[in-house]
Amino acid sequence: MRFVLFANTDWYLYNFRLSTALRLKAHGVEPVMLSPPGEFGPRFAKHGIRWITLPMDRASLNPLRESWTVRHLARVLREERPDLLHNFTVKCAVYGALAARVARVPAVVNAVTGLGYVFTSDTPKARLLRPVVSALMRCALDGGNSRVILQNGDDAEALAAARLVAPERMRLIRSSGVNTERFHPPPRDDGARRPLRVLLAARLVQEKGVREFAGAAALLRGQGRDVEFLLAGQPDPGNPHTIERAEVEAWQKEGRLRWLGHVDDMPALLHTVDVMALPSYYREGVPKSLIEGAASGLALVTTNLPGCREVVARDGVDGLHVAPRDAASLAAALARLDDDRALLRRLGDAARQRALQHFDERLVIERTLEVYGELLRAPLPAAPAMAATHDPARLA
Repeated sequence: MRFVLFANTDWYLYNFRLSTALRLKAHGVEPVMLSPPGEFGPRFAKHGIRWITLPMDRASLNPLRESWTVRHLARVLREERPDLLHNFTVKCAVYGALAARVARVPAVVNAVTGLGYVFTSDTPKARLLRPVVSALMRCALDGGNSRVILQNGDDAEALAAARLVAPERMRLIRSSGVNTERFHPPPRDDGARRPLRVLLAARLVQEKGVREFAGAAALLRGQGRDVEFLLAGQPDPGNPHTIERAEVEAWQKEGRLRWLGHVDDMPALLHTVDVMALPSYYREGVPKSLIEGAASGLALVTTNLPGCREVVARDGVDGLHVAPRDAASLAAALARLDDDRALLRRLGDAARQRALQHFDERLVIERTLEVYGELLRAPLPAAPAMAATHDPARLA
């Protein structure tokens, strides 16, 4: 039995779906990872997993190029003959579902993790593309032996209201999951008070609230507060709203924040900070940085918007909500935590418990396998009794 997992970056597959692939291997399934070329793809080999590249441009809107991409994808699927195709993100879901019909793939799962730029932006280009993408989604996602996995109820309601996907084909799985053994709270240090350390970890696009984060840093610095702001992530050239490197470097030069770029060892970084901030006004699925921060016992500060409120459900209980597009609101929330370290600890403890109850990747993988089971002609082979869900190599 062979499954193909298809995403628009190898980075996503490696960081968010490797554990699922390893679990499939334990069940005797051959997982094949498919994405455009990238630096993370070769890492699959050390886990005994094949990786295939697809020449796909995330930012392209050229109809000829895009139709060629779908044809190329169909050719790959005909060659691989998978029993199931699992697509991630809106563009891959649409292209994968269309190519799967041509290649006669018997089962398709489409994971729509947030509705993305076309549905969240009010730019003229986004408004122009929205009806086209909606028509493609309606055609591609709502047919055949398929399911659509969504990460939050707001997206499920939106797709149902727009009649893009029949409700009986939708399944809700909150997040891609977090390894709660790898991401865990550090030993508590109740010694001398130190500066509050705040992290934003995300792709550097404006809808993630990156400029508001830099603005809050400037406000608190102007108040004379000793709060350290850390920014982890890289610009995203495939996104029209990426934050350019020069702007981030200027913030760092001004002393607002420290830019870390891409971070390989996130658990180690999270052990050094107190707060995970994500002032996003993007239509998120469930943000990975928030659930990693929650599992690590950090206080969470985010907006009360779709996806983010799946993690911080109750303001003042399992995190703090701030107004979107509002650096002053973010600065006020961080000042509150700086002044009240007992609240900081309570919110971090509550976030950890919520991660264990709702976002542990073992729960997410089990639910994903259940969705696979709804579509397969034969059940998955049984996994060995002692097979581990987590990859020991990633726990080191």
